[in-house]
This record gives sequence, C-alpha cells and structure tokens, in this order.
Amino acid sequence: MRPVGGREMLGKVGHAALTLLSLLLLWQEAAAIEVPLDPKIQQDLKQPPTIIKQSVKDYIVDPRDNTIIIECEAKGNPVPTFSWRRSGRLFNIGKDPRVTMRKRSGTLEVGFRSGGRPEDYEGEYQCFATNELGVALSNKILLRVSKAPLWPKEVLAPVPVTEGSPLVLPCNPPPGLPPPLIFWMDSNMTPIHQDRRVSMGLNGDLYFSNVLVQDAQNDYSCNARFNFTYTIQQKNPFNLKVQTTEPYNDTSYNASDPFGGRKVAETPPSFLSPEGSGSSKMVLRDERLLLECIAAGLPTPSIKWFKRGGDLPAQKVKFENFNKTLKILSVSEEDAGEYVCMADNRLGSIRHSIDVQVKAAPYWLDKPTNLVLAPEENGRLVCRANGNPKPNIQWLMNGEPINKITETPTSANREVLGDTILFRGVQIGSSAVYQCNASNQHGYLLANAFVSVLDMAPRMLGPKNQLIKVIMNNRTFLNCPFFGSPLPELRWFKNGQGSGLDGGQYRVYVNGTLEIKRARKEDEGIYTCVANNMLGNAENQVQLEVKEPTRIIQAPTHQSVLRGSKASFHCKVVSDPSLPTKVTWTKDGERLDLGWRLKKDEESLTIPSVSENDEGIYTCTVKSEIDQDSASARLTVLEDAFLNPSVFSALPPDRPDPPIDLDLSDPSARSVRLTWIPGNDRRSPVTEFLVQFEENRWEPGRWQDLSSFPGDLNSVILQLAPNVNYQFRVIAINSVGRSQPSQPSPRYKTTAAPPDAIPRDLRGWGSDKDNMEITWEPLRDLEKNGPNLQYNVWWRRKDSGDDWTNVTTSETKYVVRYTETYVPYEIKIQARNELGSGPESNIVIGYSGEDKPADSPSELRVLKVGSTRANIHWTPVDLSSVQGEFKEYRLYYWRESSLVPGLVVSKEKKTTGFYTTVPEPSGILKDLVPYSKYKMFMVVANSRFESLPSNNVEFTTAEGVPDAPRFFRINRRSLDTLYLEWDKPLEPNGILIGYQLVYQRVNGSRLGPQHIETFRPNVTHFILRLPDRSARYKFNLSALTQVGTGEVYAEESPHFTNEVIPRREIWNLTVVPNSYYANVNWSHNFPADSKFVLEVTLDSNKTVTVEEVKQPPVNLKALIAGEKYHLRVYSQELNSVSSKSVTFKTKAAHIDQVDIATQGWFIGLMCAIALIILILLIVCFIKRSRGGKYPSPGFLTGFTKYLVRDKKDLPLDPVDQKDQDGSFDYQNGSSVRDRNENENSSDEDNKPLQGSQTSLDGNVKESDDSLVDYGEGGDGQFNEDGSFIGQYTVKKDKDETEGNESSEATSPVNAIYSLA
Repeated sequence: MRPVGGREMLGKVGHAALTLLSLLLLWQEAAAIEVPLDPKIQQDLKQPPTIIKQSVKDYIVDPRDNTIIIECEAKGNPVPTFSWRRSGRLFNIGKDPRVTMRKRSGTLEVGFRSGGRPEDYEGEYQCFATNELGVALSNKILLRVSKAPLWPKEVLAPVPVTEGSPLVLPCNPPPGLPPPLIFWMDSNMTPIHQDRRVSMGLNGDLYFSNVLVQDAQNDYSCNARFNFTYTIQQKNPFNLKVQTTEPYNDTSYNASDPFGGRKVAETPPSFLSPEGSGSSKMVLRDERLLLECIAAGLPTPSIKWFKRGGDLPAQKVKFENFNKTLKILSVSEEDAGEYVCMADNRLGSIRHSIDVQVKAAPYWLDKPTNLVLAPEENGRLVCRANGNPKPNIQWLMNGEPINKITETPTSANREVLGDTILFRGVQIGSSAVYQCNASNQHGYLLANAFVSVLDMAPRMLGPKNQLIKVIMNNRTFLNCPFFGSPLPELRWFKNGQGSGLDGGQYRVYVNGTLEIKRARKEDEGIYTCVANNMLGNAENQVQLEVKEPTRIIQAPTHQSVLRGSKASFHCKVVSDPSLPTKVTWTKDGERLDLGWRLKKDEESLTIPSVSENDEGIYTCTVKSEIDQDSASARLTVLEDAFLNPSVFSALPPDRPDPPIDLDLSDPSARSVRLTWIPGNDRRSPVTEFLVQFEENRWEPGRWQDLSSFPGDLNSVILQLAPNVNYQFRVIAINSVGRSQPSQPSPRYKTTAAPPDAIPRDLRGWGSDKDNMEITWEPLRDLEKNGPNLQYNVWWRRKDSGDDWTNVTTSETKYVVRYTETYVPYEIKIQARNELGSGPESNIVIGYSGEDKPADSPSELRVLKVGSTRANIHWTPVDLSSVQGEFKEYRLYYWRESSLVPGLVVSKEKKTTGFYTTVPEPSGILKDLVPYSKYKMFMVVANSRFESLPSNNVEFTTAEGVPDAPRFFRINRRSLDTLYLEWDKPLEPNGILIGYQLVYQRVNGSRLGPQHIETFRPNVTHFILRLPDRSARYKFNLSALTQVGTGEVYAEESPHFTNEVIPRREIWNLTVVPNSYYANVNWSHNFPADSKFVLEVTLDSNKTVTVEEVKQPPVNLKALIAGEKYHLRVYSQELNSVSSKSVTFKTKAAHIDQVDIATQGWFIGLMCAIALIILILLIVCFIKRSRGGKYPSPGFLTGFTKYLVRDKKDLPLDPVDQKDQDGSFDYQNGSSVRDRNENENSSDEDNKPLQGSQTSLDGNVKESDDSLVDYGEGGDGQFNEDGSFIGQYTVKKDKDETEGNESSEATSPVNAIYSLA
C-alpha cells in the first residue's frame, strides 16, 4: 500500500518467469556461509547494518506525554550512523532543539517540557542506518496524536413513539483517534438494560425492536470513552415519550404480559440494521469479522445465522449481542462467502444476505534473509509475498530503487528477475543492503537483507591443545570448530603422520568434528586438525587418552538381618590407575550421613546394630572424572521370633495372606466403593493392593487388572464402564510377592450410556484407483457402553465446499466408490448405540486410490564417480503425473562385472531411494564395490506402483584398497619356526601388487618393536624363525593395491604344545529382579579384560535380545513388569562357554495413589483456613457495628455499590451536575467551592446530605447508594452540552489518604468503565 520508493515495472510477468526458469536450470549455487557467533570472529568481521528494533507502523501517542520516543536500533560493523526522513524529506535533527537522538542509536526523543505541541510533529518517519557496507531502512512509521473531541452542542427534542413500534436512538459519537468505545447510561450512571428487544448496534445506536411503556425515560444518554486520554464524553440525554391507545396501569405490568392486558398490534419482522435484503462487507485476512442483524417486530423476532454452501465453522464463529452479532476473531480466505441472517416471529420471517469478501494485505511466503558469500561464489535473494490483490514486488539497494542506481562494475554480477536477485561470481566491494517492498492497496511489507562478500583466512575457534580423556570402547568425538571464507577444507592427522583420517572407524563431519566409533588403547595420541583455503591455513591439536572403565566388580547383595545385629554391604571397585575415584553411599536415594553408627572403608559399609530406621535400599556409587558405576541392595530388618533370645530364630518373610470380607457400597452410574479386610502380611509389609475384575458378557471367567492402590488403604472408589456386570477380587503384594486372590465380591452392574470413546486409527486409503476405503479400529467391548453399537461415518471432498455425505454401519470399514484418482477427502466418525451418540472424531484427511505413474524420470546420468560412491543426476517428473502419493525416485543398480580379470561377481539387483522435489535433483549412490562395472536405471514410485524405467546408464568405479585376506593361518611346525599361510582377498578392489606383514613380539602386556615384511602378489606363505620356543608374536596381514593398504587380518601365534591352557567356565549365575530391571551376577575364570554376552528370552513371545557387557555384576534394564524371562551368559570370545539358563520373573508394576481426604496435613490445613475465615468475619462485624459516616476517601466503595443497585432511590439534580465548562472532574470528584467549604467547616459532617433518608426514629439515615452522599459536594458535574471529562486514575495527596479505612481509592469512572 505504501512502497518505499517509486514503483517500477520489472517486465511482463510471463517473460520474467520464463527467464528465471531458464537461468535456474543452469544455476550452480554455493551454499551461503554461516558466520559463527564466536566473539573474536564477530569483532573482526565487517557486516552491513541490520535493523533490530523499530516503532510500530501506525504509532499513536498521548498528547499529554512530555516526551515522544520513535525507536530505531541497528547493529553492524563498523557501528552504523543514523539519519531520518520525515514525510519523504530529510529531517534535520540538529535544527530542532526539542529533538535529540540517543547515543550509538537512531532512537529519537521529542521533548515538550519547555513548550511545543505534539501535533506539530505528526507525519511519516523513516530511519536509515548506514555504514561503509550499506544502508538499512526501517518501516515507514506514521506518527499521529490521539484525539478526544467534545460532543457537538445540540438541543434534543423529546422523542415520541407509539407503544409497540420500533425505535432507533442515534449516537453519532465524535470521531476520535483511536475510535472511542460507546455505551449507554441513564442520569444515575446505571447502564441501560439490554436484551433481545433492546440492544446497542455496532455503530453505537440504541435499537428497540418494539417499545414498551416502561421504556419512557428522560435520560437515555450515549457515552464515548477515549482510551488514550482516559476521558468520557457524554451526549445530551434523549427524552423518550411513549404514546398508548389505552390508559396504562403501572401495577398491571408483568414479564409474561408486558402490555398489561391492553391490545397492541403485532407486526411481522423488518430489519433495522442493515436495511434491505442484501449487503456486502469487505474484511482483511487475520482481522476480526463482525456481522450484525437487528430486526424490529412484535413479538420480538429471534435471529438465526446461516452460510450458503456450507456449515458455519463452529470452532471459529461466536454469537454475541443476543445472537444479533456474528463474530470471527481471525478471518481466513475460507471464511469468505454469503452469510444469511433470518429474523422470525409468529407472524413471519425475513432474510438478509451479506456477501463477505476477504482481502489480504501482503504477507510473507519467503522473506529474504542475509547472505554471506566468498569471492567468486554465486547466491540468490528471494522475496515472495502473497495477498489479495497480488502484491507488487520492488527491490531497492541501500534505500534506492535498484533500477535507478548508476551502473558499476559489480552490477554485471547481479540480475533482478521478478521476486529473485541472482548474484554470479561476487567480488570484494559488492557488499550492500537490499530492501524488498511488497505492497498492494491494503498495506505493505518491507524486509532488509544484506549481501556481504567476505574473504578471511582460516581460523580455529576452539581452545588450543585440549586434553580429552575417554573410556575405552566408547564412541568419541574430537571437536575442531573453524571458520574461513571461502569455506576451508579440513583434514585430521594422528601423531603428525599419514594421510587424512577418514573412513574405517574414523568419520569427519562437515563442522570439523572427528568421530572415533570405538576408542581403543592404540587410538591414544595427538590428533591435529588442519583447515586451509586459498588465503592460508590454521591448525589445532587435541591429545586423546583412552582409560579403562570404572566398574563395581563385587556389588552389595540383599540382606535380611535381625534387629540389633550387624549388616555389611560390600562394594569392590576397579578403575584406571590414572583416574582417581570416590565411593559414596546413599539410602533410598538420599546421601547417607555416616555419623558414629555407620562404618565405611574402601570396599564395604557396616551397620553394627541395625534398627527399624535402617531398613531401605542402599546404593554404592563410584565416580571418576569421566565415568561412574553404581549398584544397590535392600536391607530388611526382622523382628525377634518369640521375643526370647534363647529360642531365637529369624523367620524369613513370606507372601501375605489374601484379603477377606469384600463389600460393595456407595453405588453410582459409573463407580462403586469396594472395602476389604487385609490378611496377615507375613512379616513383610503390604506395599500394594491390586483390584481385578471379571465380567460375564464378553470374556466370562477371565480376570483383568483394574487398578492398584497403596498398601495402607482398604476402602477405595472404583471407576467403572457403563453396561458391564462386574465382580471384583483383591490381591495383596509385599516384597516377597503376591498373595492368593481373595474370594470374589457380589456382582454389580452399571447402567448403559452413550459411547464415550472415539473410534481410533481412522484412515482413508484406496484399494483401487477409483475407490477409497474408510477403516477404523472398532471400540473395545468395555467402551461400547450399551447395546446395538453402530458407527456414523462422514466424508466429503477436501476444499470443495460440498456437503458431508454420511452412512451408518455396524462394520469396521466402508468403501466409497467411483472416486477420481488420488483425491483428498475429509473424514470423521462417531460411535452410537441405543442410548445415543458419542463424540465426533477430529477430521482426518484420506485419499482415494493410486494409479501407475504416467511419466518416468529421464536423462539419468553420472557426473562424478569414486571408488565406492557415484554422483547421479536426472530430470524429474511433474508430480501431478505420479497419480498417487509421491514416495521416492527409486534407483535400480547392479554390478555387471569386475575389472579384475577372472573375478566372477553377483549381478543381484539392489535399490536405493531418493526423496526430493527440487527442479534439478541429484543424489549419491554409496557402498559400491571398487574397480567394477555397474548398470542402473530409475523409476518414480508412489505407494503402490512404479513408473516405466528411465534410460539405462553404465559406469565404472575407481580402484580402491583391497579387503582382508580370505584366511590367515599360523601353524607351529617345530620348536623354533612358525609357518604362516594366507589366501588372496575375496574382493581385491583393484590389481593386487603384494602383501604387507607387520609383526611384533608379545611379552605379557608389553609389545616389542615392529617388523615389516612385504611379498609379491603370488606369494601366500612365510616361515618365521623364533629366537626361543617360548616367544609369542602378534601378526597384522593386509593386501596392497596402487591405492594403498587394505583391511588388516590380525592373529596371534599359537601356544606351545607343552603349555597348559586353563579350562574356562562360567557358573553361579544369579538374578535379583525388580519391575523394570534386574541385577545380574555370575562367577568365571576368564581374564579381567574379557567380555560377555547376556542372552535374554521373553517367555511370552520367545523374543531373544542380546547385550554385550563387561565384568559382573551388571544391571539388566528395559524389562517388562510382571513377565517371565530366561537368561544365560556366555563368553564373547568363546561362544561355547556358557552358564546354565536361569528363569526369573519381574515384579508387577504399581502406581502409588493417595486419598488426599484422609491425609492428616490436609485435614489440618482445612481447619486452619476455617478458623482464619471465622476471625475475619468477627472483625468485619465489629467494625460495621461502630456506625457513623464513612471517611471521605471511602466514598468510592459506596459509589461502587450505588452503580450496581437494581433500583435507585433519588436521581441526581440535573441542574447541580454541571460546571461552567460542562465537564465532570473525576480526579477530584467535587467542585472547588465544595472542597473549600469542607476544609473550613468541620461540623458540616454532622449535617444530612442531599439524597439522605429519614429513619423511623427521626434521625437522618445516610444513604448507602447515593452518588451525592459519597462525593464531597453535589455541584459541577455536567455542562450545557452534557459532556463530562475525568481522569481514570485518582491521585491523592498524602494528607488526604491518612486515616482512610479503605486500602484502595477507586475512581468512579473506573466503575463506569467496568460496567460499560
């Protein structure tokens, strides 16, 4: 609506779009550089200015403010300077003494303490932030001063009207900025009662559908409230005279017969607002839509609303003003259409159509963003906006229209194509700030986006020479954050040797991080990352140390000990010698205070004399600086068997006895109370009661879990489903296990009800190209709630505006036939039974069936091929031709042959998918075999079909490093020789040029110097002579091609035949289960660094899971509560060495629930609250009993009471209400004369005020509802034009408020404000 600069046409839209498309097809764009937030980089990096804060576009200020602030803040390097334009011309701030600009900011401050008018500064302001790299612009800020004009003086003649006729009292408020809020009151400051018959319209007029005699008043006054100036203007009151054909008896009125038995002619409906049978309304997107229909007629017509061609959106539409106003808070395009309001009474009905058009100010689809490029790189700025009508796009550079800028050498690198600017081969010095302005007749959008061309040598951003400690076999990341422009290439080296680290167990990420997939001892060393570009290089080092894990090898075990005896928990720890560790103990999750009773040493915790308070779960935790381990055990304290030490025996705890005497009470439609008597707990407290139920209709005889309750409850409320014949039983649970079930309770049947549940998993899909199957998951038996369950299913074409089609069925699917191919539908469902319907589901989107894609990908080609991957490109299809849900471009490829002579390969076809919708798609084909010939073709696929294949493509991969030798065997044929033999790799991945053997002597845990032997490709054996017969060696054998060394095959020399090898065993496997985990321990005679495998089998479905672990004990996690498992442990190195299988069952899960009403703290809290309320009531009664006149500031409380009275005693004297200037001073609430009289005459307090009543005993009774009583005088309230002006905020001097019994002084206008 308000472009930043002059409008310039960019050429015909069709021509621009065609040119843009052809350029994009040839476009090779570099990814924009992302500048890190590192302070050092930000400090040295020059950047164009960016606006970060500004005032709103439509800026309305209060004329009473001493200062007007117009905000404009920007950042940039160098720091930007600021200038302003006012109404399109340069605003010279230095020439105006009232205007100042904040330091290092563009924010303006306009001061009026020394004079001046805010109205003199109204206008349109725009801020410019400038540095050497460009100029950024703020929005155009329209500054306007709020206005609250007086009502024009007028003399209103009495308004005569016949009883039963319609009437409109016009308000016509004075125009204000912003517009005022309108409300109607009488002279007693009481709001005019509004209902279906009498109501205020959107324009502020007061409408009477029909007039009653009771409407005759002489004080109908329209009031306008101005928010910015906190004032209320009042129109002179209307005097309404109602004329009747028969005498009116005031005592004959009642609500059912408002005419008192008199005959008043009835009339059919007619519209008061809007007039006629049709009208139109335009509203902007995201704004509020208000439609109004007010009708006349006797009886009073009722109003109903409809929308032609569809239903009113129930979630968005609200009805107000007794159904006369339809409101939609945030309008969207789908809310456009024809709305119909119907007014009807018993004499007839009429309709009015309102054609609603939804327009839109511009809104962003793709807002331009800052672009940082290196020299010679390409980039683009995109500015896409939508609106109604379609907005015009205009580009500016540094605040000037781009087509008016003088051509420079850098202009040739820039091309404007409609909503896109393309940059090619940018150069240093071409940095600038670009503005995109999108505008139509309803508004505009302005966005700044800078293009910064940056060249910077590589820099390392992280700390120098870090020391990283990691645990062995863990995944490890070494960070090397860097930056440079152009974006540097980063490589990693270990110990300053070899080629870059990437591949195998190393992986380098684009951000410079090196991943070591599994850290080992040999991975220790100094790692160097080097970043280089054309401007230089930078490097950083990271030292890696690999440590042994910290673990508990002897964990504490569960104990049950007699009270007074000793308990000990053992916790033996092993860790890396270079890592200090600390062992801590906790009890029930709380840190354990050792004190004098408990004794702790390096490997144990001892409690010399246990008591009941010592019972709980004890946890040993060992921590190093980089890892930790923990283990737990329970301590159970037992009582004396017979309280006689001579016959002492510690009886072990056992399962509890079942509960008895189940009883049902407090029956209701969906709940019942169940009470029982607990059985003997058998020396272990009951922690939980499990309530189960059985019903005799769907699954008779099958007991199911209903709810769990804490062990201290024996009476609970059970929540039940309707239409079920229940019986219940209870199971007690302690630390040992479950009791036997109790005897069943009597049966209890709940009454039927409509369904509560919504069918789940509602979906629509096509089994054929011209149908859609609507399927859902049926309600469970306990969700049916009643007999004869059926489903109401609705569907309609999405975005078509069609009416819903529906069907009722008892099946679990419905097929919609004769549909178009792959069309979206809106679907919803509802369950119903004989008692009624349940809730409707949310709308889901389903699709009709798919067909074979009509087009195939074309121009499949390979642009870059490596040894194991290839870059592929193709021409995409039009997505509308897929005729279904686009799933992927599916590439079929196979290895046609190997380039190694004589090598036979498998030609099995493989597939890989690419999901992309870009105009120039590409992908990377990975995991290829080096030195091979491949063929491939591509199809496009939807959910059911594939297209015809594309063109076939043939390519060859480069030579790579070979696989490991097929086998490597070491035989000891004599006391002093080893015979080594091997075979060539299965996949040489190139032409073999030989083999490399690296070996070194092993002496315990130490390794000797390395020896290297190389062999020709036809040599596959080697004889090594031993210096002595006890020598042991470690061998690494790999094959070689021209590319490098292949995968290593590692072996160790075998034991001498006379060496005794111990027999390895695993025994004594124990499991201590909990609900969701189990503590597992076992014994073995394997070396300390051996690894084991836990094989866990779930008994219910025979699912087998394995977990690799280290030394015992271990914590087995992710188990299912209440399930049976089988467990065995075997060696990872020697799979044949295994423990015996152990069967165990996890504990049942339970939920702790507490009845708050039985808790002592809750009962005490309620009693305290009741006591405080009683004390407050007594204090209030005593203060009220003192009597007397309220202090002056207290009049506000009385005034509030006055405003909310149902009926008033005395009206205000209309003569005394006005001052000379016609305004009511709400700041003081009285005239100057009255205040002087009150200050000079203290005995006036004893005199009755106007409006007081005389009591039966002759004394003056102060009215508690008169405005004059609570003011400080009755004069000076209204002027001749009927207006009154007052501040909403009441300010009292300190001496006025002293002694005031009210803690808050509320302005009378605030009370009016709330009622209006």
